[in-house]
Amino acid sequence: MYPDRRRPYRALGAAAAAATFLLAAAQASNSPASAETDTAAGPRAADVTLPPAHAGFDYQIGGPYPPPDGVEVVSRDHSVQPAEGLYNICYVNAFQTQPGAAGSWDSDLLLRDRSGEVVYDGEWDGEALLDIRTEDKRERIAAKVNTWIDSCAAKGFQAVEPDNFDSYDRSEGLLTADQAQDMIRRLADHAHSKGLAIGQKNAAELADSRKANGLDFAVAEQCGEWNECDTYTEAFGDKVVVIEYTRDGMATACKGWGDQLSIVRRDRNVVTPADDAYVRETC
Repeated sequence: MYPDRRRPYRALGAAAAAATFLLAAAQASNSPASAETDTAAGPRAADVTLPPAHAGFDYQIGGPYPPPDGVEVVSRDHSVQPAEGLYNICYVNAFQTQPGAAGSWDSDLLLRDRSGEVVYDGEWDGEALLDIRTEDKRERIAAKVNTWIDSCAAKGFQAVEPDNFDSYDRSEGLLTADQAQDMIRRLADHAHSKGLAIGQKNAAELADSRKANGLDFAVAEQCGEWNECDTYTEAFGDKVVVIEYTRDGMATACKGWGDQLSIVRRDRNVVTPADDAYVRETC
């Protein structure tokens, strides 16, 4: 998860914008949202099922509860069971540790700054960034995350959502987008081998590389808030699920894409209905 950690997608210059338009047109002609007609660069399982478009959606990564009426798609943490009879997306924290869980990783897989101190996410206490700078480390991190992906498949989830793809943007300049993309391709290949679709979580600036990265749909936090929803739809068509955390972001998302995409507003900590801070709204 986690809101308000991303830079807004910066406007492109005229030449880059033209190239982006041409790329989007080519992708649209290839039906980017279709599992039957669109093939990623890497291996892809024939039986991957993408989330239904413009479906009732609930984001339950903070804890499971009975899905509200009308919900067809649910995202839950890999440690719990999927919601029976619905399309389930399995959340894994693939580029950072869970809060307070740095000790469960080999020490050398935690990103360290030039003074040797572990680099933590600046907004969410206890989430250490993982060190994806070398091929060996990416392979070892992927091996651990892939055990969670195996669990997602065994439990009956249909897709996986690897979070913090954009951790390079919070790494004090130590990580690069190229390293993150190499890492996500490893996870995509494994997810596909298990029959799972895989979503791009945030990182709007990398959406136009979604085919090369083997990504099937998008999970976009605050694309209304950051005016990024069209960036995702240009790359993924209507296979985009949106989570907003503010009234303004929700209003923007619903006004522009409420008749196309799966959109929900949740509270920032994504708590369950038993908590007084619980918020859930739809368009």
